[in-house]
Amino acid sequence: AMTVKKVKTTAQPRTEIAKDDHHIVCIGASAGGMEAIHELFDHMPHDTGFSFIVIQHLSSEYKSLMAELLAKHTAMNVVEAKDNTTVERNTVYVIPNNRNITIHGRKLVLKEKAEGKSPNMAIDIFLHSLAKDVGKKAIAMILSGTGTDGTKGIAAIKKAGGLVFIQDPSTAKFDGMPQNAIASGKVDFILSPESIAEELLMQ
Repeated sequence: AMTVKKVKTTAQPRTEIAKDDHHIVCIGASAGGMEAIHELFDHMPHDTGFSFIVIQHLSSEYKSLMAELLAKHTAMNVVEAKDNTTVERNTVYVIPNNRNITIHGRKLVLKEKAEGKSPNMAIDIFLHSLAKDVGKKAIAMILSGTGTDGTKGIAAIKKAGGLVFIQDPSTAKFDGMPQNAIASGKVDFILSPESIAEELLMQ
């Protein structure tokens, strides 16, 4: 009879892996994005098991209000992101306006933005790091806004096997960001914010 040698596995215990294997959703928006974000969360259940990172280009007088306003549209916990925060399920993180953000080991890393008038590429910066950090567990959403922020980042998400949702430009107050993203061809879904929420739940 054949003897089968038992091989010792050095695999992590399953619980370790399951604990932080959830999807992380980055929502990028600029001008006109507030309404789109609110509509998205109006239709998002509070128990998806996902983490949501909201990056919106805002003038600084808005930034303190954003978490407060968003909290009226979701039963999830809405917090302003702090440096070195481990992202948790069913939580929405709002990024302070004067910070660039990356993610490493599922922890948010916030850095002061350099002064100056360089274009705000906070969404691209974060999406690149998200793709690297969680691969196919990464989901990008580009909503209303002007400019091209997000277009390079979604390419990184697609390459890593993640999913990309773009707001249908006809439903966006400002369609520059969605149009530029769509033109890149690195897109899975083009939908209204309400339909994005519905489609996300089917993934």
